[in-house]
Amino acid sequence: MRIVMRGLPVIFPCLATALLSGCATLPNGHRWGADVTLSPGWARVRASALSAISDPWVWGPLAGAAVFQAGNFDRRLSRWGRTHDPVFGSEANATRWSYTLRSASVGVDIATVLLTPGGHPGGQWVLDKAKGYLVDLTAATTAIESTSLLQHTLRRERPNRANDHSFPSDHATTSAVYTQMAILNLQQIPMGSGTRTALDAGVRALTFATSWARVEGGWHYPSDTLAGMAIGNFCGVFFTDAFMGLGARERVAFAPVPGGGELRFSLTLR
Repeated sequence: MRIVMRGLPVIFPCLATALLSGCATLPNGHRWGADVTLSPGWARVRASALSAISDPWVWGPLAGAAVFQAGNFDRRLSRWGRTHDPVFGSEANATRWSYTLRSASVGVDIATVLLTPGGHPGGQWVLDKAKGYLVDLTAATTAIESTSLLQHTLRRERPNRANDHSFPSDHATTSAVYTQMAILNLQQIPMGSGTRTALDAGVRALTFATSWARVEGGWHYPSDTLAGMAIGNFCGVFFTDAFMGLGARERVAFAPVPGGGELRFSLTLR
């Protein structure tokens, strides 16, 4: 746990370095949140859905969940984590930390919303920020409600046998959707490559730490948390792409080809 917690505070100093850009505007000259739309059109919705499902932070966790389900790895790693408590020291501590880390994920997203280029503070600044954050809340609500529906439909028993709402993990979904949107927000803030790398790693660490805390606490199997990550990341990417009306976004996606697959880099301009 000491390693994890020493790495997480890097988020906040790095966020502070982005503060000076908060009064600027996006590359297209608009303020963040000003181009939010409730009617993006079916073509854009379809493109956003394809963009989300091809994102490696969506299909990667899904593939990982499938691997863990094979060969009983899921239950074996869950049992090992609960027996050895390698990070949090006990199931009770892991449970407490899972709530703290999930809340930190929400807080980081709020911080990035405030730091995105929005022009000079004022009435329009507040309105634009509120419109943008409404997209974030809609994405999070969709992800969380989808997870709840799957839990009540699939009824997988938790490792600690508390109930049958194990799959997928609500905590992992919530952390993932907020951290995914935080990272997309950070892409709108000019900064050095080193700062961006540190921020991305620190924000992602919140979701991984939240997910492992749920495993070590006995509330979920690894595949539960990986599925939750996929749902959260999908909703974060989809809603941002479809409804925010942001500018260019760099993406790395996986595409199947005969005999294997390849990673493709793209730069989408809107």
